[in-house]
This record gives sequence, C-alpha cells and structure tokens, in this order.
Amino acid sequence: MAFFMFIYSLVLFTFTYLVKPKWYLAILPPAFFIILYFYFWNLYWLNFFAFVFSVFVSVYLGSLFTWKITAAFAALLTLMDVVQVLVTGFMGTSAQKIVELGLPTVVILPTFPSEGHIILGLGDIFLSGLLVIQTTRKYGRKFGIVSTISIASGFLLFETILLNFIFRYFPATVMVIFGWLAALGIRYLYKSLVFKTD
Repeated sequence: MAFFMFIYSLVLFTFTYLVKPKWYLAILPPAFFIILYFYFWNLYWLNFFAFVFSVFVSVYLGSLFTWKITAAFAALLTLMDVVQVLVTGFMGTSAQKIVELGLPTVVILPTFPSEGHIILGLGDIFLSGLLVIQTTRKYGRKFGIVSTISIASGFLLFETILLNFIFRYFPATVMVIFGWLAALGIRYLYKSLVFKTD
C-alpha cells in the first residue's frame, strides 16, 4: 500500500508539474489524494482517482507508442488478461484484495439489470484510452470519436450479456478489442463503399 501511495503521488505531482511548473502547486494534488485516502475515502473518490490515473498513463504512453507497438501491446495485454482471468483466476482474486485495501487501481461500477458491481482494472481503461489516442492520431478526430463509441457500445453489450447471465469474471480487454476492431471494420466498409460509388 505504501509503495502504491508513493508511486501514485509521484505521478500526480509529475503531471501537475508538467501542466503548471511550480512545485508548490504540483504538491497539492498528491497531498489532497493522501488526505482523502486516510480520512474521507469512499467509492466515489476511489473511482475518480483510478480514472484520473488511467487517463494520465494513457496520455503519456499514447504519445510514446507507435501504431505497430500499440497493436502488439494490445494483443499481448489481451492474451495475458485472458490467461489471468479465465485460466489461472489470478485477476479475480487480486482484484478482491485490492478492493479490500481501497487502492485506486480499479473502477467499481454497478451492474444492470442484475444487482451487484463490476470491477474494471486500470489496464482495461488504459487500453481503451491508448487505442483511441492512437486511432485518432492515425485516422483523425472523427474516427477517434467513432472508435470511442464503438468500444463503449461493445463494452456495454458484452457486460450486459456475459457478466449478468454467464460469467462472474471475464477479461474486459476482450470487450475493448472487440469494440475497437468493430470500429476499424466499419471504417473499412465505409471506405470500400465510398470508392465503389466513385
């Protein structure tokens, strides 16, 4: 817990300092996070800081990765997620322990229509952000928005069907990749129809 708190505070400080290079301002977000964690922590703050952390990592790595590295990374991360969730069961066990510690490394959302909660690791959100950033860089803002909508729609569809009725745990990266590939398929079909009409 101490190691994570240190790393998270360092990331908050660094990103704040990059935006506003004054140390006395950059120290405020980490201090705010630590005070909240020890005195006022709840599910809303956990989700907020987990989401902020995943956005920071997505933006940072999105600027460093190329299209090919992103594709390779997405494939390897999805493969690892499938093995760790469906084969070894490690992800489900570790997620429960992380939730008990209250560390902002997961986002916890209610399920619908069944009652309960779904736990998304930061890797799932990070992968979504990274794919959208790379897609936007390669194909433009409009298609970046299309890929965002496609990933979100695929996620909603899979979550509703699989987690409410079939699985207790399912690798969310599969849902992210499914939505992203659907967006690329839509783009390919659109381009081929446009060229045919021309």
